[in-house]
Amino acid sequence: MNQTAKIIIGILTMSSFVIILSSAGDVAKLKNTTKDSHVTLTESVPVQLNFKVRLLAIDSNEACEIADYNNDGILDISAGRNWYAGPDYVPRPLRDIAEFGKDYLENNGEHAIDMDGDGWMDILSGSFIPSEVSWYKNPGKEGLAIGKLWIRHKLQETASQNEVTYLHDFDGDNIPEYIANSWIKENEQLIWKIQAEGSNSSMQKCTIGNANGHGIGFGDINGDNREDILFENGWYERPPGDPLAQAWTLHSDWDWKHSSCPMIVTDLNGDGLNDVIRGSAHNYGLYWMEQLPMKEGKSQWKKHIIDDTWSQAHALAWVDLDGDGNRDLITGKRVRGHSGRDPGADEPAVLYYYIWNKKTKTFTRRIIAEGVGTGLFIRTADLDKNGKLDIVVSGKSGTYLLLSQ
Repeated sequence: MNQTAKIIIGILTMSSFVIILSSAGDVAKLKNTTKDSHVTLTESVPVQLNFKVRLLAIDSNEACEIADYNNDGILDISAGRNWYAGPDYVPRPLRDIAEFGKDYLENNGEHAIDMDGDGWMDILSGSFIPSEVSWYKNPGKEGLAIGKLWIRHKLQETASQNEVTYLHDFDGDNIPEYIANSWIKENEQLIWKIQAEGSNSSMQKCTIGNANGHGIGFGDINGDNREDILFENGWYERPPGDPLAQAWTLHSDWDWKHSSCPMIVTDLNGDGLNDVIRGSAHNYGLYWMEQLPMKEGKSQWKKHIIDDTWSQAHALAWVDLDGDGNRDLITGKRVRGHSGRDPGADEPAVLYYYIWNKKTKTFTRRIIAEGVGTGLFIRTADLDKNGKLDIVVSGKSGTYLLLSQ
């Protein structure tokens, strides 16, 4: 999809709105900006990356995964009720998913993992409201060829009211653990050790702490070379030794309401302290939080606005999208995250990437695609084997494959 960015030649601040004048002579009114905003929206040249956009399905599914499900050496896509075999990516049946609320499906994360050791990638999946975690058995070569549904196996009763789920290797054994983020602040933060043994599969409960909250991230906050866990209202300090055998220390250092899933932990400015990139998942605002030296054992942060002209930056990805050796930020609007009740929910869906400039310490925005929104995940891989990262997103505007040209 060829996109040509407009050259911004003037910015006029008017109360809570910013009027941007472009050289094309048109006017765009961007909501919810403030007089002290310093958003870097450099779009003075044609967009450097072009993507061929394919709409694969339209439904309310918000989770997706990339894996080789049919063992042909070509990456495939799974997204809710369907999987899509490369390279044609025609929808094929996978599973039934219950609907709830106005426009939700009970799928807040699907993850490729071989649960029974048969050499075929299965899918592990959680839900928003139900506490059940299930895995779906890949039917294998013959079953996939005739479109058989994948058989569901209940794995574990965990906790209810989960925002998003991940597979993440905490103990370094190259076998990922299961973790869910909850929007309920009183819910425990749990990590589940997966025992992948087919019909005898199970998950062992590991309690990290007694607090939770919307948003999650993984990274070293205090510089001890151990990966911590971030959430809406603070961070859990990983202890030495086995991280799954003991409680983690809670630091209630911030109140970052409705933070993105994930938050990105990385040293942006090269000062030796890891910073945090986070979106406001249900409001306007995309930020990088500069970490300052700790005071009296408490982490200190300075907020920098990346972009506050669009809302619902729920999912983030931190990858080298343009192939220059540096990671870029991919994010976009989660469509109808709260069924249209969030600020800016009626504004157009869009997918962006942001280039970090180490010298100026600013982000430059580029458009990936207009009309394409996100759900809970932004998956990337080189699906067409042209040496460039492609993007898969699933949300309430549909499931999309974006092939980098």
